[in-house]
Amino acid sequence: MDEYIETNRRFWDEAVAIHAASSFYDVDSFKAGKSTLLPVERSELGDVNGKTLLHLQCHFGLDTLAWAREGAFVTGVDFAPEAIRTAQGLADELDISARFVESNLYRLPEVLEGEFDVVFSSYGALIWLPDVREWARIVANYVKPGGMFYIVDGHPLFDTLWDSPTSNQIAIRHGYFGTAEPSPSEDDGTYAEKTASLQNRRTFQFEHPLGDIVTSLIDAGLRIEFLHEFPFTAFQAVPDLQKADDGYFHLPEDSPQIPLLFSLRATKP
Repeated sequence: MDEYIETNRRFWDEAVAIHAASSFYDVDSFKAGKSTLLPVERSELGDVNGKTLLHLQCHFGLDTLAWAREGAFVTGVDFAPEAIRTAQGLADELDISARFVESNLYRLPEVLEGEFDVVFSSYGALIWLPDVREWARIVANYVKPGGMFYIVDGHPLFDTLWDSPTSNQIAIRHGYFGTAEPSPSEDDGTYAEKTASLQNRRTFQFEHPLGDIVTSLIDAGLRIEFLHEFPFTAFQAVPDLQKADDGYFHLPEDSPQIPLLFSLRATKP
């Protein structure tokens, strides 16, 4: 597991500078006051003003800082040192109060204590985690009694049907239930900058069926409030997806509509 995580960390550490300069993240607009938060998480997570919020796998912190602008007392966590440096630099530049912690998620309890009103995770987080049961246990330990965990992420069905960002063809590419070994990739480019050339382009991704995600959170002691599925996603994962006025990317109206995104909210009794 450590080998997979370290290989992925090298990729993400290199990707930070590429992403921070990309039009996809549009950091200049964020600095000018534009929020990176999308309608689903805004409406489903609700008012965070005055609440403590832990953002897991925060990358270089734009969403973390966006929640701070909404009044939350935020802590962002990421395993890439460059991500944490960039996030803290943005917080300092914009005079936004935020704490950022560099840590592999599975080792976070060694460096971060406490409980939070909200634990938050979003968009492309779970596929980088080898052990979903241990993830759920760590998530639950950071939720205060009476607090909530909220995640919005790519639907596990998506990668089963598409295995290439250049293909529009829906077909069963590989099993939904995953395997003991992760899926390796050595593609150039990233979701935010498809033409980028990377030295550390090797990555490993992990498949987690929706049932495993939900059951792991229940077994960790959380109570599921809702599980929602949506026929759109947050970025143009394949060429056929078109951005709509709601800020999300949709399949053409005459295509079969399938779940591309899911959200889940859980509370700790």
